[in-house]
Amino acid sequence: MHIDHTGIAVRDLDEAITFYTTVLQGELVDRYTNTAVGVETEIAVIHVGDDVVELLLPTSPTSPIARFMKARGKGVHHIAYRVEDLEASIESLKRDGITFLEETLRTTVKGRRLIYMDPRHSGGVIVELCDYPKLKQ
Repeated sequence: MHIDHTGIAVRDLDEAITFYTTVLQGELVDRYTNTAVGVETEIAVIHVGDDVVELLLPTSPTSPIARFMKARGKGVHHIAYRVEDLEASIESLKRDGITFLEETLRTTVKGRRLIYMDPRHSGGVIVELCDYPKLKQ
């Protein structure tokens, strides 16, 4: 398991992209909108060296990112850890007493499968587990 990306909630996506690409010399590698119900977010993927940052702009007042920002403001939303096999990791962690926000289990438009752990296990930090089944083929 290793860090896949850091998700950051932003109020102005273009301004955030400018910061990460100019000040931190990152490279914008993708920008898309996820319109799935319960997600509703515009996403910019930036590579900064060997690290990946996902800038997250809510596109609906009911999106999880909008709710997060209303409660906590902008900033780090989640840390995502890549696992070899999402289902196996979930089952293993459940046996150890870890619970998940089951409604977050999904496959993104880019093919990443993910789920969020219940943040009570991680001191309030939102932890995502993800894998990329298409890369295994």
